[in-house]
Parts: sequence; structure tokens; C-alpha cells
Amino acid sequence: MRIVCIGGGPAGLYFGLLMKGRNPQHEVTVVERNRPYDTFGWGVVFSDQTLGNLRAADAPSADSILDAFNHWDDIEINFRGKQVRSSGHGFCGIGRKRLLNILQARCEELGVKLVFETQVTDDDVYDADLIIACDGANSAIRQKYVATYQPDIDMRNCRFVWLGTKKLFDAFTFAFEETEWGWFQAHAYRFDDSTSTFIVETPEHVWRAAGLEEMSKEEGIAFCERLFAKYLDGNPLLSNASHLRGSSQWIRFPRVVNKEWVHWKPRADGGTTPVVLMGDAAHTAHFSIGSGTKLALEDAIELARSIGAHPDSLSDALKHYTEVRSVDVLRIQNAARNSTEWFENVERYTSFDPEQFAYSLLTRSQRISHENLRARDARYVSQFEDWLASEAGMTREESKRPVPPMFTPFTLRGVTLKNRVVVSPMAQYSAIDGIAGDYHLMHLGARAMGGAALVMTEMTCVSAEARITPGCPGMYAPEHLHAWRRIVDFVHAQSDAKIGLQLGHAGAKASTRVAWEGIDQPLPDHNWPLVSASPQQYLRGVSQWSREATHDDLRTIEAQFVRATEMAAEASFDWLELHCAHGYFLSSFLSPLTNHRRDEYGGSLENRLRYPLQVFAAIRKVWPADKPVSVRISAHDWVDGGTTPDDAVAIARAFKAAGADMIDVSSGQVSKEEKPVYGRMFQTPFADRIRNEAGIATIAVGAISEADHVNSIIAAGRADLCAVARPHLANPSWTLNEAARIGYFDVAWPKQYSAAKSQLERNLERERAQAVENARLSPQERAERAEGTS
Repeated sequence: MRIVCIGGGPAGLYFGLLMKGRNPQHEVTVVERNRPYDTFGWGVVFSDQTLGNLRAADAPSADSILDAFNHWDDIEINFRGKQVRSSGHGFCGIGRKRLLNILQARCEELGVKLVFETQVTDDDVYDADLIIACDGANSAIRQKYVATYQPDIDMRNCRFVWLGTKKLFDAFTFAFEETEWGWFQAHAYRFDDSTSTFIVETPEHVWRAAGLEEMSKEEGIAFCERLFAKYLDGNPLLSNASHLRGSSQWIRFPRVVNKEWVHWKPRADGGTTPVVLMGDAAHTAHFSIGSGTKLALEDAIELARSIGAHPDSLSDALKHYTEVRSVDVLRIQNAARNSTEWFENVERYTSFDPEQFAYSLLTRSQRISHENLRARDARYVSQFEDWLASEAGMTREESKRPVPPMFTPFTLRGVTLKNRVVVSPMAQYSAIDGIAGDYHLMHLGARAMGGAALVMTEMTCVSAEARITPGCPGMYAPEHLHAWRRIVDFVHAQSDAKIGLQLGHAGAKASTRVAWEGIDQPLPDHNWPLVSASPQQYLRGVSQWSREATHDDLRTIEAQFVRATEMAAEASFDWLELHCAHGYFLSSFLSPLTNHRRDEYGGSLENRLRYPLQVFAAIRKVWPADKPVSVRISAHDWVDGGTTPDDAVAIARAFKAAGADMIDVSSGQVSKEEKPVYGRMFQTPFADRIRNEAGIATIAVGAISEADHVNSIIAAGRADLCAVARPHLANPSWTLNEAARIGYFDVAWPKQYSAAKSQLERNLERERAQAVENARLSPQERAERAEGTS
């Protein structure tokens, strides 16, 4: 093939040498706008895993790169006068210029044609079978075919400057300094025998307030030298961007995503030539996770591999390339987004003690979890667990292992929970005339005995008309109180768990069938009238229309919530939660998608909050002062024009001011137009924002399925409790099982189950030992053992 790579960065050079190395008959040209062996920037970072990928793809260049690397294992975090170190991270640094020199030399060795000082804005000047557009984040080729690629470019909120220094750092170093204008942070790492990269970053508004926008380049560098002087040991900061003037050295990071990566360009002979995006032209990942160059090189590896696997069809090769890489890139970009947002919002976490601030930074991307950290540096994690437990009032006996974060206690008002696990409210649709019966005794009782600290009832309705389905429980008649008291008494007598009641009103989502007969579908008969903030039809063309609640309706429903709260107190529930989420009655006031009122309860967010806050104040007044009230909200409607995470912070602040103790942070289910972005712990960032911006305790929910998730969330201060739903349906003793699985045995089991505890712990200990032994075996030894021949 005749191959042209437009752009002589890592992507173009590496793809060129890989293709030429696989088949010397390929005619490969790499075109670069800069001079030979010229580059800007300082050092780049790879993980040990990336090095393995490079060695498998082209050993000679990998060996040269490895010889030039500076390797380190430690991350050092400097915050508020304290230094925290964690080891085992396995990073390598190399100068960007040195990396390009190695790739350029390898290209020349293989016969790749390198063309320098040529600015390409139009690929039509090249007659080729394959054109690679790897001309950077501001790609001219991508812009030419913008209708095909459909790029989404998001300029992020921080300004940063890429500098160097002769101070040699022995760890990947983060330094945070507070100024009168706000926080600045430095990312520093050594990349050769004499130089370190030193990136200074700060939010845009802080950068402007500090006057950096008006400073010359030299003045800006001097500002940074003064600010971070204690880390530089008298060494100056250096710039190699001689082409930049004044504040233009401070840039914003562009997050680049493209819907398509391949454009098929018609040729005069009737055929087509593919123009393929690669590297930063196709995607970017923020420097805070050091993955931009990694992604570019791995793009090159996968495209070369795909072409080799589809020798008879370039079309099939490119289809395979985009399918494989788009998944890998999305995973990295999601992690990079989390990391970017952490650094954009450093102030959110500056109330943390240095120990928790450092842990939060280390786990910011959600790719590194508690157990990942333990595998890297068990000493650091043990020390941090001891610190966190001491903050919760626990002291570890020397003979025992540290207490995992999920098993530290938590207190609100007069209620202390033994750990951080909550059994989520989960609709069971098994009540008769609103009465919680034997099923609910079994369901909630089993989970209370299963180790969770707090067991929540499903949404319990304040009137018959407030029920989602005829199978939903209520708290509006004497028989409901008696039924719930029976269950509460069982939980208190047979376990050390607490039990909470979630109160709600279904609003426009009422009068539907139980889930297994058609979720959200209206009843076939005997439907009852629906009421909500404004007229709406939840399922367009299917659901009943609700009417707008009158002021008399609002007074009546408020009184129903008060009555239900008084009954909950009489039943001796430990905790109360007000359901203001998922499109139900109170939620319908909060969301602009469902509230179109023109009275004092509609319009601005302040007005939309008015009625839910009114109900909250009424129930708080009659609920015991020594018991908590939490509020469940939908922090994101996932629909344009709906509630946003910014709104959620404001909503949380309003409930906090009204006396709420905690926000249970969910999202969605307000509109069927929603387009949520699912993933592991996908709603936790909303709980994080609310907790650390609104200053109120939160419950994280959503795709939390193992102890590692809970430990990571609690340890990083992203939430105070974790509500676990489906895993608890599958295993009532999920909490006890997870404790045994991670090797934490200092958890009390029901005395009737003590024999099972010891057996489970022994079995899991054997499995862990076997896994360690297997990890030491060679692949051949593992295969032989699996076949029973060793």
C-alpha cells in the first residue's frame, strides 16, 4: 500500500514504522510541519503495561525507549504542609523530544520517508491508498471532513502551562498551593537525567483573578517560581515554547471525541481512499492520567494489527479497528474525565484532612480502587485505614487487621450505624391493601440479619391513591402501623441493624401494574385518578393523564405525610426518608420537565422547591429530634432542560437549610426521554458533588456491587453511606459475604449462623491462597495443573 501519515507525532511515526516493519513493500510517508528532530513540550509518562504493548509490537524501538526511560513507583502528594507517599504505581517518564527521536530513527532504519517543515491542510495533494490524519487536537484534516467525523470538542475549565525544571523529582509529585485568588496545583515528574516536567494548573477564574492573563511569559513563569519555590530548591522553571508570547503559554485542554473515525474520499478512478483519524485528532485524554501518548501509540498498534488480520479487505480492517479502539478509548476518556473534573474542582476537597485528600486524588479516576491501591502499596493502605478508623472513633488491636472503610461506624443525630452499608429501598409489590405482611417480614428481616447497618423499606405510600401499584405498602391505616411495628420489632430483636421507612407519593406514576405484569403500564381496570405538580402523561399515549394538584390537594397530601410520619415514629422506625426522586409526586415539583405551574410553586428553582420543603418541614416537626431524616433526590434527569447536577447541589443546600440530615443521591426516572450514561458507580459523582459542595452527608447509589466499591467511595469521601440494591436481592447476607471475601473476619454474624461464618471464611482463605499460588506458576504449569497432569 501507499500510506501517508499527516502529522509526525507519536501516532504517525509509530504507525509508519509498524507498517513498514510488517511489509517492506509498503510505501510509507510521514509528513510533519516542524523541523527535523524539533518538538515542543517536555516529558511524557507511560505505565508499565504500556511498555509491554510496545515491546510486543516492535521490540527494537521498545528497547530504545526503555533504555531512555526514568522509572519510578512513588506518587507524592503535598497538601497543607503535609507530604503523603504511596508506592507501587509503576510509571516511566521519557522526554517527548527523545521519544520522537527514537521513533524517527527507527522509521529511517526501516525505510519510512520522513518529510519535515511541511504544513498540510489538504490531503488531496497525496495520491495514496490509506491516509492517516494524525495532525493533532486541532486537526485541519478533521475539520475538512467535519460532516463525516462529527467531532465534539469540549474546552475544559482549567488553564495550564507546560514547563520544565532542572530539579529532579524522585516521585510523580503533586503540589497544591492556596493563594488569595484560589488554588493552584503542580504536576511534576523526572523524565531524563537532568530535567523534570513541571505543569502548573488552575481554574480559569483563578487564573484571571491572579492577573496571569495580563502577564508576559516571563512574568507568568516568575509567578509560578515564587508560588512553588519550596518544591524547586532554587531551580528556575524553564519554557521551550519560544513560539508563544505572553499569556498564550497558558492553554485550556480540549477534550476531543469523534462520532466517526474514517472518511471515505472518492477518487477520480471511481474508487475511494480512507482518511483515518488517529491520536489526538481522534481523541484526547487529559494529561493528569498521562494517557494521550499511550492512546496514540496503541491506536497505531491496533490499526496495524487490524490491517494484518484482514489482508483482503481494508474496509473490514478499518471497521474492526474503530470497533476495538472506540471501546478502549471510551474507557480511558471516562477515567480522564473523572480525573479532569477532580483537578478542576480541587477546592471541593480542600476541607479534607491531608490523608483523605491524598486518597481522593489517588482514586480520582475510579480506575484505581481500594484493593488496587492495596495491591500496589499494602503499607500505605493499612496506615490510611487505621487513620480513617481512628477518625470514626475506632482503635485497632495490634493482633487484628485494619478495619476496612465500609466497616467503620457512622452517626447522625442519635443513631449510630455499625457500618456504611444500606439495603436500598426496593419495590417488592407484595402488600395486600397496603399491609406489609409475612413476605416483608422475611424480606427485610433476612437482610437485617445479613450484616447491613441500615435496612430501608420500599417506598411506603401516604394514602391508597399514592401507591404505585395495588401491591405497594402504605402507612395510612391502623393495620399498616401494626404490620410495620411487627417488622421493626423483629429487626430490633434479632439484629443490630437499624430500619428506616421511605415515605412517598407516586403522583403521575401511580395506578400501574406490578412490575412482572408490565412495569409502568396502567391497570387494566379499577384505575384511580392521578395528581401531580402539573398535568402529565408518563408514558406518552399509554399512561393516564394526571391533573394539576390544587392548593386543597397540596394541603391534604401534606397532612397525609405528617400522619404517616407520626405513625412511623409510633412504629419505632429508626430513620425516615422523604422520597423526592424518580418522577413521583414531590419530584414532579422539583423538575422543570414536570412542573409547569404558574403559581408560587412553579417557575424558578426556588419556587419549585417550595412545596417539597413545606412537606419536609412538616414531617421534621413531628419526627423525633434524635432520629435522622434523609431525602432522596434525582440529581440528574438525563434530559435537556431537566434537573442538572448543578441544580442538585442547590436542592441539597435547600434541604440542608430546612433540617435534612442526609441526601440519598439517585438520578433519572423522571422522563422516558432520558439518556443516562451507565457504568460502574455511575451515580457516585453526584453524591460526591453534593457532599463536598453542599456540605451535607450523602448516600451513594447505583451499580455499587462489591466491597471494593464501597471501600473506595467511603475512603475517598465521595459519600458517607452506600446503598446496595440488586446484590442484596441476590444475597440477603451480601455484607457478611463481602467481609469474608476481602478477608475481614471481625464482623459479628447472627449466633445461629456462626458455623456458616467459620466455614465460609476457611473456604475463601483457601481460594485466596490458591489464587496467589497460581499467580506464581508459569502458563505451562497452570495448564498442566488444570489438566491434572502436574
